[in-house]
Amino acid sequence: MEVQVFGTQKHQDTRRALRFWSERRVKVHFVDLNERAASKGELQRFVQKFGVTPLIDKQAKRYAELGLGASRYSDDRWLQQLVDEPLLLTQPLTRWGSKLTIGVSESEWKQWVAEDRGA
Repeated sequence: MEVQVFGTQKHQDTRRALRFWSERRVKVHFVDLNERAASKGELQRFVQKFGVTPLIDKQAKRYAELGLGASRYSDDRWLQQLVDEPLLLTQPLTRWGSKLTIGVSESEWKQWVAEDRGA
């Protein structure tokens, strides 16, 4: 099984997630948001499970640069904004098959690995 991680190399939590998976010898497909934005379809999976709000990193530098603090967008508009501006996303976004997490969720990831290895 392969895990997919969306984030940026410079983001501390993304590096922590990548280290977690490499320590457990799990193959990682890393999507660097500086090089390639997540598609609307990929983000839609996270929206269906968590909603749009948890995907928005309100502490992100890009959020402040765009002056989004007072924005009152619809969920569809926010989703399009996240596709257009991937650095607004909470990092890392992690997907293992149909299982998803936002941010660092080591306890949940450990469960995934244990289930996959039959422990």
